Amino acid sequence: MVASLAGGRWWSRRAALLVACTATLSLVASCARESHEDDHGEAATSPAHVHALAINPADDTLYVASHDGLFRVTGETGTEQVAGLTQDFMGFAIAGPDRFLGSGHPGPHDTDQPSHLGLIESTDAGQTWHSLSLAGEVDFHALEVEHDRVYGYDSVSGTLMVSGDGKTWDRRARVGIADLAVSPEDAEHVVVTTEDGPAHSTDGGRGFAPTSGGPVLAFLDWPSADRLVGVGTDGTVHHSADGGRTWQPRGRVPSRPQAITTHGESEVYVAAEDGIYHSADDGGTFTLSRRL
Repeated sequence: MVASLAGGRWWSRRAALLVACTATLSLVASCARESHEDDHGEAATSPAHVHALAINPADDTLYVASHDGLFRVTGETGTEQVAGLTQDFMGFAIAGPDRFLGSGHPGPHDTDQPSHLGLIESTDAGQTWHSLSLAGEVDFHALEVEHDRVYGYDSVSGTLMVSGDGKTWDRRARVGIADLAVSPEDAEHVVVTTEDGPAHSTDGGRGFAPTSGGPVLAFLDWPSADRLVGVGTDGTVHHSADGGRTWQPRGRVPSRPQAITTHGESEVYVAAEDGIYHSADDGGTFTLSRRL
């Protein structure tokens, strides 16, 4: 195992990536656009840049965490901003029915909050939020909840962090990543995406080793032991049935990916520059379901 990977800090720090829009990382995410607020400060009607997708098990609603706040997907084509919040959700995960975790930066009018929100929590599906820990210290750009643990990637320090309660944290490897996923069967098995391809940890993120010959992936979701799904920087969706050691290409979305999530046994959602794409055949084919 190695505790860090070559070029890691350059790949990992999405805040710097979004600002600089360097040639390589622009394959992963385009420059964040300014908030959609109009001259009167009204809430956005659609997300500007997507940072995460997740489905609320309380009602199977798809949520979109973005530069302009949190949105729920409504009806056949619509999105609705949750509670009029305009904060920048850099990290987002759903921990259970109506229980959301987030991180990022306050909205333009939230002058009483620190620039880094640390870990925040909502227990009412995003209507209200409170701070759990690390306010003013940490900016999680990737969050996962598995095995009653929170796994977060801090873009400030370039460190993977793990917590059993969301309040006290263990700092683990310094590793440059864009996203992470945790095995549903093994709390110690973590897969991350790096500029050189997927990397693995079998000790809970204390050390990582690269995967030989793996595709360069941007984002991951790991819904079951034999179903790890990733989307490449070119929009191609890949599957792994062996925990990320080998990968098989599936379908492709036509524009740059920004986030991925799965639902049930065969649904895959990919947020891209022009909208949210949906697959009902486990990533074999995609249709544009929501234009952004």
